[in-house]
Amino acid sequence: MRIGKVIGNVTLSRVHDSVMGTQWKLVVPMELDDLQNLDTEPASEELVVYDPLSAAVGEWIAFSEGVEAAMPFYPNLKPIDAYGAAIIDELTVEGALT
Repeated sequence: MRIGKVIGNVTLSRVHDSVMGTQWKLVVPMELDDLQNLDTEPASEELVVYDPLSAAVGEWIAFSEGVEAAMPFYPNLKPIDAYGAAIIDELTVEGALT
């Protein structure tokens, strides 16, 4: 599970039938340095995340990637690489990891 910041919505002109009518968000994954200084913009490369929770632009979300992203749909797996699992209301980062 990773933490990311929603920076936009994604609109598709064509979509796989199994994910018709779903929401997609453009998310920037946050690294430890980003989490310790929330006033700066994250520097990671953006990715598209399946969003069943309707996260708003500017919110932080917890998301999973890879095989774990498709697991909520088991046994009818869908072609999803990243799944938004939670909207984060409050975030506290204490100390530095070594």
